[in-house]
Amino acid sequence: MATALIRGLIKKGLFSEKKIFVIDSNPLALARLEADYGVVPVAQPLLDTSWCNQTSLVVWAVKPQHMRSVCESLSTLSKHLLHLSVAAGITSGSFGKWLGTKRVVRAMPNTPALIGMGQTALFASPEISHLERSQIETVIKGCGEFIWFDDERLLDAVTALSGSGPAYVFYLLEALTRAGEDLGLSAEQAKKLAIGTFMGASHLAHQSSDPLSSLRENVTSKGGTTEAALSYLNTKKVGLELQNAVKAAFVRAQQLGAEFGK
Repeated sequence: MATALIRGLIKKGLFSEKKIFVIDSNPLALARLEADYGVVPVAQPLLDTSWCNQTSLVVWAVKPQHMRSVCESLSTLSKHLLHLSVAAGITSGSFGKWLGTKRVVRAMPNTPALIGMGQTALFASPEISHLERSQIETVIKGCGEFIWFDDERLLDAVTALSGSGPAYVFYLLEALTRAGEDLGLSAEQAKKLAIGTFMGASHLAHQSSDPLSSLRENVTSKGGTTEAALSYLNTKKVGLELQNAVKAAFVRAQQLGAEFGK
């Protein structure tokens, strides 16, 4: 996700690469980001604090299980900074407690941010000003669209729906591709048709003001092929099981917060 943010900021001209400082415990990752994007690597953030003096916003692209230790290791440098976390499940309260500040914003992006088509949910603590919200929006715009939420609890639902959502789409694309192959199409033909169908249907849904149910019904002729397929899916309760899958992701997001947010 850090790579997606960096790429978006630079590609859209929102920030100069020389104003983006990157901290990573992995020297190979630092070297790769510097080579690919020209950002400024910070190998020893506690010894070389020049990055901190030139920075107003710190983005914490850290896995939930490592967030506390990383935050606490840099908390002495964080008092005047604005902080943005993209860790699933970790609440802004836990995040701010580890950093010793309330100037925190929590984000839940998804991987299409890598191509500038991400969906990101945002929640800000009451201490965040309108100007600071705008600063956060500038960063997120490099990766796609965003929605602000007033209730932080909904971010676990966002994690389950859109955060994990790309994997659901890839899962379905795999299944459609295999189905095409089983019916005699080549792997290349089946993949192209499956992906193209998803893209076209998604764009149609995005541009249409009709309910999703109406768009589905428009494709479904009585006694036709689509009706046969949908009837089978309904018999197997695929829609209900997909809803249950999203709920399972939601429960896991809550568990991550409880497990690693202490």
